[in-house]
Amino acid sequence: MSLNRPTRKRRHLLWVVVLLSQYLLPYFAAADEPDKTVLLATTTSTDNSGLLDYILPYMQADTGYTVRIISTGTGKALKMGAAGDVDIILVHAKSSELAFIAAGHGVARRPIMFNDFIVVGPDDALCPDGSALSLDEVFQCIVSQAGIFVSRGDDSGTHKKELEIWRSTGIEPGGAGYREVGQGMGKTLQIADQLGAYTLTDRGTWIFSRDRLAMKIIYQRDQRLRNQYSVILVNPARHKTNYPGAKAVSDWLVSRRGQALIDSYRIKGQQPFYANAE
Repeated sequence: MSLNRPTRKRRHLLWVVVLLSQYLLPYFAAADEPDKTVLLATTTSTDNSGLLDYILPYMQADTGYTVRIISTGTGKALKMGAAGDVDIILVHAKSSELAFIAAGHGVARRPIMFNDFIVVGPDDALCPDGSALSLDEVFQCIVSQAGIFVSRGDDSGTHKKELEIWRSTGIEPGGAGYREVGQGMGKTLQIADQLGAYTLTDRGTWIFSRDRLAMKIIYQRDQRLRNQYSVILVNPARHKTNYPGAKAVSDWLVSRRGQALIDSYRIKGQQPFYANAE
């Protein structure tokens, strides 16, 4: 018997090695490949307005990353970031965003665009004497007329802004006329419309939804109602995230290309968002 000829035992071991390599090598190769999926938690207003559907194909083609969108309120998006469940968040509540970063959950906050909030409802003559000259007075008139106010009640950026206005009026929201629904902006508008109620909404979702609603704009164009959106990376030092992918998405959103696409988006001929990356 030739000394170079493998024994039956050696031949068996060689087959085992070959078979294992066929199954295991793809896993080792995949482990060496960069993660090409980015998890982005963002607000229902960017989703309901159709903006994300518009820019996402360009974003993915330019960055080379598949971006999975999780649409929720700002508060929930921040919680998901704090838990390390997503790679990047796009939200609109500055004080909460700064607290998120101060707590070590996020890095590299970058403003990307703004729109505004508006008050909508069933009547464009809310105060009979026409005296509603300020945002606070509009909210006071809703209460004095025993009107129904529908609140998102979901810790979203819109909900946070609404509560800020109530604090400014000195009125504690509650009672039979105050309804918290715990829904996104589109659904909240539908409920308010069905109840003949008032609510606070972002302009983008309003433009997208208004043809299906009987409501009108009650109050708008107030500096206090400016609605700034920013993007924040989840801190890679605290959580295992796809930081390269998240940074690529953030860089794209503030790039000339991303900003131009945000500005070019229209709903029924109207511009719902204005790019303002710094």
